Amino acid sequence: MTALLRQLSWLLMSWLLVSCIVLIFSTAAHAAIPTSQISAEPIKLESFPIEYSVAPRDAMSLNEVRALTFTPYESQLALGTEAKSVWLRFRLENTASVPRRVFIHFPEAYHNRAVGFYELRDGLLSNKIKIDLNNAKQHPSMIREQAVYDTTLGAGESATFYVHSWSYSHQWFALNVYDEQHSRNALAGTMLDIALMVGILLALIIFNFLLYFSSRSIENVYYALYLISGATWIALSYGLLGNMFGLFGDIALQFHLSLMAMAAFLILFMIAIFDTKRSFPTEHKILSLLLAVIVADFVYGIFDIVGALSYASTIAAIMIVVTLSVGLSIWRKGHPLAIYFLLGHGFFFVFNALAVLYYKSILDFSYVTKHGVGIGIMLEALMLAFIVAYRIKMLEQVKASQEQLRIEAQTDSLTGLYNRRYFHRRANELLAKAKHQNVPLVVLAIDLDDFKQVNDAYGHHVGDQVLVQLAELLRASCRSHDVVARFGGEEFVILLYRTSLSSAEAIAETLRQQVRELKLAAEQADLTVTVSIGVSEVDLNVSSIELALHDADTALYQAKGNGRDRVCVYGDAQDVSLARESN
Repeated sequence: MTALLRQLSWLLMSWLLVSCIVLIFSTAAHAAIPTSQISAEPIKLESFPIEYSVAPRDAMSLNEVRALTFTPYESQLALGTEAKSVWLRFRLENTASVPRRVFIHFPEAYHNRAVGFYELRDGLLSNKIKIDLNNAKQHPSMIREQAVYDTTLGAGESATFYVHSWSYSHQWFALNVYDEQHSRNALAGTMLDIALMVGILLALIIFNFLLYFSSRSIENVYYALYLISGATWIALSYGLLGNMFGLFGDIALQFHLSLMAMAAFLILFMIAIFDTKRSFPTEHKILSLLLAVIVADFVYGIFDIVGALSYASTIAAIMIVVTLSVGLSIWRKGHPLAIYFLLGHGFFFVFNALAVLYYKSILDFSYVTKHGVGIGIMLEALMLAFIVAYRIKMLEQVKASQEQLRIEAQTDSLTGLYNRRYFHRRANELLAKAKHQNVPLVVLAIDLDDFKQVNDAYGHHVGDQVLVQLAELLRASCRSHDVVARFGGEEFVILLYRTSLSSAEAIAETLRQQVRELKLAAEQADLTVTVSIGVSEVDLNVSSIELALHDADTALYQAKGNGRDRVCVYGDAQDVSLARESN
């Protein structure tokens, strides 16, 4: 009997010892999970301790997950491109004397394949939610671009949460825990900065298409397409497409091709803005080769987007280095716009480098590292907008210079009237138009009388003043579609469009009288000058401008021979001169 009691006592002690050991290890394991306490105060946990584990397989049971080794971290993390399937765990403990409803937010759910929430109470699974992003619109826990899990912790209760993040390409995300009010605020206040970025880019897109329609400069199209690609990528990568249009899963993944399109249009913009084909042939070949690589990866992405994206980071790094090198080479060769391109592309490089280091889990979470690509795109887009504006200014200056040269080539430098060359070109255009419309055309040949005596008596500076005032009078007396020109010296010619011969005679007589009435100051005395005018109608059937000028000159010489200061018409010059003679 005594031996039996001893044996039972030994078994009881052994059982107690084993139970204590199990309880100790269970308590230690339970305590090892990072725990955040919530109280009666408002709940807003945006940076709190968690643990993570990169799963060896995409599909694992919860028991298999619980056996994984977890690494302590914060609730904002980036794990790079190798961590496709990641499990997180943490505990929440309600220390308040009343139940608290909590909302666990996964703001970056929009770029995942799937998201899962698992809640354990006392080591047992009490609830789970799985969200397939390909069917996210139908899931009540997918609110806009965020996955939200809500639960209630009773007074003094605690729960352990496992969160599964299954990504297409790379892991970067944050977990937030809120009460109901802060949850509503978080859902309402998201995407404002991203919407502002995209809005600015949309304004630039519209503006550049309008510029293209007015200037037909192909660089405006390339820049607008670059902006469209950049805006699409920003809206996709930071959740705006999911927020506004519910674009998730495999469909959203295809839009990552916009990143490669953006690179391609940037290179085309460089080729156009710097005119590399003509001005920088070596740089043009390098850019063309790089463009071919990017286009090849883009086409590959149409059939296998995941495979194409696996090369995208390397291609993007090469693209940035090559374009910076080409920009530097063009700047060293003296192109004035290259320095601004280097500045903008330098911003793009720096902020993209910060983002890449964050994606690869080398840098910690921050607004700048998380939004580095978007910030880089925005800064480069604004600098490229400055380049477009600066180029427009340069082209306007060139155009103004060319216009000035054109004006100088077709006008008389002293009087500002058209010169002989322009008169002949414009007169032949009007002759063709007059023949087509069957309207009359008349030529007036005008010559200052005894102009050499004016120069000899008063000096050439007074003679120049006489020519200028006569030119102003002729210009003011004619219509906009008439052509007034100085042929040289004191000789002027007027082509009167849609004017009969009789009307032309009247106009010529009016001009003669107006010139006679001009009073020019010269050496404290009033100087009076006169003109002789020859009139000739253009025969639309057989005549030419040259023949009409010859006839007008004949009539002019007739007026000179009859005493000057008179009007003669070709064909009846003598009768007209007698009728117009003034004593």
